[in-house]
Order: sequence, then C-alpha cells, then structure tokens
Amino acid sequence: MTDKDQYKIQDEPFYQQQTNEVALYEAAYRNRLPVMVKGPTGCGKSRFVEYMAWKLGKPLITVACNEDMTASDLVGRYLLDEGGTRWLDGPLTTAARIGAICYLDEIVEARQDTTVVIHPLTDHRRTLPLDKKGELIHAHPDFQLVISYNPGYQTLMKDLKQSTKQRFTAFDFDYPDAALETEIVAKETGLDADTVAKLVKIGNVARNLKGHGLDEGISTRLLVYAATLIKDSVSPQDACRMALVRPITDDIDIRETLDHAIDATFA
Repeated sequence: MTDKDQYKIQDEPFYQQQTNEVALYEAAYRNRLPVMVKGPTGCGKSRFVEYMAWKLGKPLITVACNEDMTASDLVGRYLLDEGGTRWLDGPLTTAARIGAICYLDEIVEARQDTTVVIHPLTDHRRTLPLDKKGELIHAHPDFQLVISYNPGYQTLMKDLKQSTKQRFTAFDFDYPDAALETEIVAKETGLDADTVAKLVKIGNVARNLKGHGLDEGISTRLLVYAATLIKDSVSPQDACRMALVRPITDDIDIRETLDHAIDATFA
C-alpha cells in the first residue's frame, strides 16, 4: 500500500486569495467535482492547488504534463524485474486508490489520446479502467481531479476537447492588482514594499506589451525572483534585467523598452 503521508503538504504554502476562490474550491471538493484552473504563466495556479490540498489536509499528486506523456505514464505499466513482471501504478491510479487530489499541470501539453483516460474519473462513474491489467478501479471517496492550463497558448491543434472541458468546473486566474501583487511579493521575499511596488510597476509595463511584441507578460513568479535577488544585495537594475527581461524576450527593441522602464523606475 502507498503511504498517503508522503504526498501530504506539511507546511502551509503562502497563498493570498484574490476573491472567493478558496470557498468555491472547498464547495467543489465537498461535492468531489473536478476542477479546471486557467490563467497565464506564473499567476499562482499551482500554488493555489497546493494551498487547497494543505488546507483540506489531503494528499496531492502533481503531474507535469508534456507532449511525450502516454496513457501508461498516467495509469501505470508492467515492468520487468528479477522475478519476472510486476505492475507499477501511475500517478493517476495512485491518486484514485489512496484518495489524493491529482493535479495535471498544463494539461493541453499532453496528447488528446492520453487525456481521454481521465474521462471515466470525471463523471458519475468515478472509475479508472486498467485495460492492460484487467482491473477496474473505483476511485476512493476522497479522490479529486484538478487540471490547469494557460489559455494564451491554446491553438486549434493544441486545446482541450469540449468533451473534456465540459467535465470540469473552472476558475479563471489572472495576475493580482498592483496593491495585492505588491503585498504578495513582499510577503514571499521579505523585501520592502516600496521596492516591490516598483517591480510591480515594471511588470505591468511588460504586461501591456502582450500582443505587441511579447507573447506573455512578466509573471508574479518572475517578480518574486527579482525581489529575491535584490534582497540578496543585487542592484535593482541588474536584478530586473536578469529576472524580468532576459527570460521573456530576445527582441532587441522590446528589451530596450523594458530596460528604459527599469532605469526610469530605479533612477
């Protein structure tokens, strides 16, 4: 049997709610409804799921989805060892057996023929067929499925099918307003609020360039990185260039625009 405690989050993750998402998630969990969390990169989707798992006292099994992930990677496979063959449960199967929250991060990165295996777990059946093993798993009463993705990256070739989307309740996440984001970054890093407010100002400049040279704006995560560097005595200008500008673009004009904003803000 799998030890459930190894999947439990022992220490409270810092999460600052924006509206009433905590209460809404709790209602979804009480009724074991599947949840979809949508929003841009680094806006707190994964942290929210971790926080809710901690708050509810439930194990959390996270899967970082990718285009090479197969159905066997999720549900399990037979392995060869010195005694012959043995079955190894995948993360989805483990979660269904022990009553964990299974979090499939960036679900659209997985192939559609892979994600279809979650369908029986997301309706009234709450079952997972293990065809290779000839077993039908009835999900533990505490099991819940959560998925996340960034709608900004979806295309006609890489998006969730309606047959998948309509099995989930959903939350829309976005970057917090300036005051709340300042509070979050300051709390996360211990950097003074005045300096953090300047970082947030630069972040908003970059977010306004989305669709005008940038595919994605500066995330709250990157603001935390910049604040962490400044807290470690790196100059604000160098920290911002290293953490906020260089990771998101190689376009010379965009870099110069953001570098100018940095110099003007920290003059």
